[in-house]
Amino acid sequence: MIEDSRFSARHGFREVNEAEITVRYDAPHELRGVIVDLAYESGLRPKTLRPLVCRVLRKRPDSSNWSEYPNIDEENRQLIDSAEWYKIYDLIEAIAEHAPDTERFESELNIYFIEDGIGWKLSNGELEARNPEVLEQTIRSATHTLKGAPSQTAQGELHEALVDLSRRPEADITGAIQHSMAALECVARDVVGDHKVTLGELLKRHPDLIPAPLNQSVEKLWGFASEYGRHIREGREPEFTEAQLVVGVCAAVVTYLIGKKNV
Repeated sequence: MIEDSRFSARHGFREVNEAEITVRYDAPHELRGVIVDLAYESGLRPKTLRPLVCRVLRKRPDSSNWSEYPNIDEENRQLIDSAEWYKIYDLIEAIAEHAPDTERFESELNIYFIEDGIGWKLSNGELEARNPEVLEQTIRSATHTLKGAPSQTAQGELHEALVDLSRRPEADITGAIQHSMAALECVARDVVGDHKVTLGELLKRHPDLIPAPLNQSVEKLWGFASEYGRHIREGREPEFTEAQLVVGVCAAVVTYLIGKKNV
């Protein structure tokens, strides 16, 4: 358990204020400095951080730098400041793996991400795309519900959708749409006991599967996924936020269908 001796923590003044997500495919200059500071706070030293930095960034250590401060520390910061943005997130995962106090590193970094509007989160040593809190809750609920479901396929498809949203340097948007719809299709098939037809056909055959007029919305979502997630036309690739919406709606409907089946 992390013990925080700071004034704000001791007196209960530390609150995490969630900022709007404005950074995802970038690693701002301030973040790069924070990573170094948190690595040191989590038990690494300049000379133990440098091998990680050089390995991830594919750089040779400066053999003329012997003293930790200011030489090796400055070398670490210069290498990090000049790296491609996505390699910074690779470095974060490497630090999370090797820092003596991994729990502290993960906790403090995630707080920073939330407060500074960075759309990533560190979970068990791996970075995942961070979504708005409402969507996060919806996905967590669906994931928890699927763990108790007989079929593991839907759980795997939803997981793959989240992995696709988290890919670097670019998210696999179409993959996220395809996998989230596959998770919904799998659960719908289990509920009605028909494992051969598509979700679109299931909705037509079983109009009471989802209450009207919500069933029309899901049917239109299926049409959207077929248009943009499977048969991409040039110049019409969906946006990241649209993929988030599809994943979130699919997760919510999955939770509803499993709950309906278990009633």
